[in-house]
Amino acid sequence: MSTGVIIALIVIVAAIVAVAAVLAVRARGSHGGHGLKRRFGPEYDRAVARHDGDVKAAERELDALVERHGGLRERPLEPAEREMFEARWTTAQERFVDSPQEAVTEADRLLAEVAGARGYPDGDQYEEQLAALSVHHAHHIHGYRHVHHVARAGVNGAATRDASANGTSGAPGTEEMRAAMVEARALFDDLVGDASHGADRQRTRQRVSQDGSRSGHQLPRGFHRHQAKEG
Repeated sequence: MSTGVIIALIVIVAAIVAVAAVLAVRARGSHGGHGLKRRFGPEYDRAVARHDGDVKAAERELDALVERHGGLRERPLEPAEREMFEARWTTAQERFVDSPQEAVTEADRLLAEVAGARGYPDGDQYEEQLAALSVHHAHHIHGYRHVHHVARAGVNGAATRDASANGTSGAPGTEEMRAAMVEARALFDDLVGDASHGADRQRTRQRVSQDGSRSGHQLPRGFHRHQAKEG
């Protein structure tokens, strides 16, 4: 084999390696570094904090989540399903005025059911469902985490019993439950909505946060004015 052929082969192999490297970097671009920050938003910072500032470890964890759940395709809700879920959420909000703990518990249950209806892991697998939702709804997933924590704390009474030993009340108060409901609503709107009116729902949330009222979907007046009775 002549020297010229050998050199040509070396050049070809080097070019193939270079192309493969570029493709690998591009493939990772949607997962690592700035791509992960854009995709996960506040969840990216939460992962870094969970790993005590180890960015690489946090990104490996988030990369694994994308690998596991990134291919999930959400199933569209039928109009009747959407109406049913929205009616149940409205009822939960109205119940908050007299029974905040029941309302929060229903909101937690409802988010699990809506997510399951959209094709996410079943609500009985909370951690797995939360992980999958974090890949596709990272900017609002904290609302689910918050309302789930508050609901569980109120139902099992563990926080209250632990705090009672120290002479304090560890049960979630009305304000914390109200905040959890508000945060959870953002994820609920994402899950029951669709691309055609997602922008409208975002504008609605902004108006509600500004003036606390909107016919048909507003939080009850007592909800906003903190008049809910302590559970």
